[in-house]
Amino acid sequence: MTTKGGPKKMRAYVLIETAPGKTKAVKKELAAIESSDSTVVNLDAVTGPFDFIAVVEGPTLDAVGRLVTDEIGSIDGVTRTTTCLAVAIG
Repeated sequence: MTTKGGPKKMRAYVLIETAPGKTKAVKKELAAIESSDSTVVNLDAVTGPFDFIAVVEGPTLDAVGRLVTDEIGSIDGVTRTTTCLAVAIG
């Protein structure tokens, strides 16, 4: 997967569940994430079994994993994350 005009980056969709009553606080924390090598590219609140879907990008799978575990997973009120890596098909 190549981003327009740039090097290849890993992209993942992170499905995030939050504790009851913590959704607004979690949104603030997610929006404030600033990692040195990986970033939250987009964040949407959604209906259904998850509360948010974040699109994250990083230079390597390990960098994306660190963002998910160290930054997103450690936010007070995040109860569970499910990470779906984007892959190129065809």
